[in-house]
Amino acid sequence: MRKIWFAAVGLAVLYGCGSQPSKDEGKAGVEERTPAAAQPAPAQPQPPVSTQPVRPAQVQANPLKDPKNILSKRSVFFDYDSDRIRDEFRPLLQAHGKYLGDHAGAKMLVQGNADERGSREYNLALGQRRAEAIKRMLALMGARDAQIDAVSLGEEKPRCTEQSEACWAENRRGDLLHSGEF
Repeated sequence: MRKIWFAAVGLAVLYGCGSQPSKDEGKAGVEERTPAAAQPAPAQPQPPVSTQPVRPAQVQANPLKDPKNILSKRSVFFDYDSDRIRDEFRPLLQAHGKYLGDHAGAKMLVQGNADERGSREYNLALGQRRAEAIKRMLALMGARDAQIDAVSLGEEKPRCTEQSEACWAENRRGDLLHSGEF
């Protein structure tokens, strides 16, 4: 019985000497590694919340009407009594040909023009040759033949009416009109 009594007293002493963890202490021997336990990052300023409805990405401007785009340029100028396309206008026709090739439903009207020198019949024929030369170049650059109509206005639609070489040079041209513009 003595042994039991010593065992009970020993347990009572051990129990009484044991410390209880305080409420402020965490679990003993376990390190917390959850993201919530990590040191919080400094607060980042949040962008203001918009009350505007969310809209899809802005529709791009029409390249045919954008003055910064080559497609907004619509005239090819020719030398006197010539239907040969000058090299300086090849990038313009390449851009329009690619546009027509990429937009199967698009149509174009090419209007051939001449200055007032020469007979009316000659100027109509020259204007038609100029319009056809532009049409061939556009087809080489990706447009389909059915997308393009070529007509001659001859000397009937001058840009300039003065009697000078500078004015006549403005009238020797082919004008490119896209769907909705003719």
